[in-house]
Amino acid sequence: MPAQLISTSEGQTMVLTLSNPEYRNALGPEMYAAGVEALNAAETNPDVRSVIITGEGSIFSAGGNLQRLQHNRQQAPEVQAQSIEGLHSWIEAIRTSSRPVIAVVEGPAAGAGFSLALACDLIVAASNSVFVMAYSSIALSPDGGGSWSLSRLVPRQLATELLMCGERIGADRLHQMGIVNRITEPGQALQQALVWAAQLNARAPNALGSIKELLAEADGSSLNAQLARERDHFVKNLHHANAGIGMGAFLNKETPKYI
Repeated sequence: MPAQLISTSEGQTMVLTLSNPEYRNALGPEMYAAGVEALNAAETNPDVRSVIITGEGSIFSAGGNLQRLQHNRQQAPEVQAQSIEGLHSWIEAIRTSSRPVIAVVEGPAAGAGFSLALACDLIVAASNSVFVMAYSSIALSPDGGGSWSLSRLVPRQLATELLMCGERIGADRLHQMGIVNRITEPGQALQQALVWAAQLNARAPNALGSIKELLAEADGSSLNAQLARERDHFVKNLHHANAGIGMGAFLNKETPKYI
């Protein structure tokens, strides 16, 4: 069975499942293209309020398919470059989507699988899941934004250790560092993430989109520039219909129903 990204719906949550069981849910060009397409569809569908990315079975993703990489070594360098561009288009689609994207990790998240999880806005992981930047173990360097994410999430020394040594790091330690948001019992990560996603779905999507955009722009921005962005987003959201719904519901002690 070829590698595929299976898209299903759970209420207002789009669930994208990495499915490549023969190769431990290894990633590939088919998944990258499907991921971009799915996120573009979510962006234009008001019925989709959040997105979950998970792996089939008890594995998130083993990262790259070594058989495919071996094959690509015999091809022109442009072949692998094009494949990585596909992955990077998916990473960018996750980062720029206005929808919250939750990674749900059971078992290993290795190489590009780790990078993919880090690209998501939130991470729910089983207590026995493990993360590893396995690139240097096969004489490769990271892709999928792994170096970008780690350099912003942890001290440089720890990022260097994870990338150069290729050692495993458990979900509990990542949770202690604030990288993994929530820990669950093995086999329960997806269910817990769906509950969390439903809570996010009940909030105003325009406000969540603004928060995600502001967080993305804050890195490397001056305070003055970020204050201006916050002003513009606040004014825009204040004049959105959802602000009237939210404030009215709060004052009347009702549950808001956002559009």
